[in-house]
Amino acid sequence: MKANRTIDPWDAHRAIEKGEGAVLVDVRTPVEYRALHAEGAVNIPLDAIGTDTLGSIGNGDAPVYLICRTGSRARMAFDKLTGAGSENVLVVEGGTEAWDEAQLPVVRGKKAVSLERQVRVSTGSIVLIGSFLAFFVHPWFWVVPAFICSGLIFSGVTDTCGMGMVLARMPWNKVADTACTS
Repeated sequence: MKANRTIDPWDAHRAIEKGEGAVLVDVRTPVEYRALHAEGAVNIPLDAIGTDTLGSIGNGDAPVYLICRTGSRARMAFDKLTGAGSENVLVVEGGTEAWDEAQLPVVRGKKAVSLERQVRVSTGSIVLIGSFLAFFVHPWFWVVPAFICSGLIFSGVTDTCGMGMVLARMPWNKVADTACTS
């Protein structure tokens, strides 16, 4: 696995302001992007990102700065793109949270529940329901919380989240115009 190349939010902002073709790509869901994003960022969700999608938004030699909420999904996009041969890709350190904390320009829109919170609520709900069913209906329902726990372990070890990938595709995480730009 290649080491992540990162850039500080201020350095990324300065590079974009120079107008030399650098592109800021937000890899979160369209709903998360709509709630808060760095000014000038283009939204390409993680599940849709690829060298073909990047080619349509910028010039091939200019740097592409990847940003998400805190950096985890941007690192996944980085791995995906560099694995496909892209060399001019960097991850914005700390993501949109760091960008906002640095008081760099952001666009605020309709509030949304972050994908991370959706995963926690879903996981907790499934474990609770499975536990109640195991206690009150049949002991074999303990398989449900055990399955979710094994998924959490897998997620922690691999830094991927299957439930997050599924939830990102749900209708409430979509917006009418999925080609979001600012």
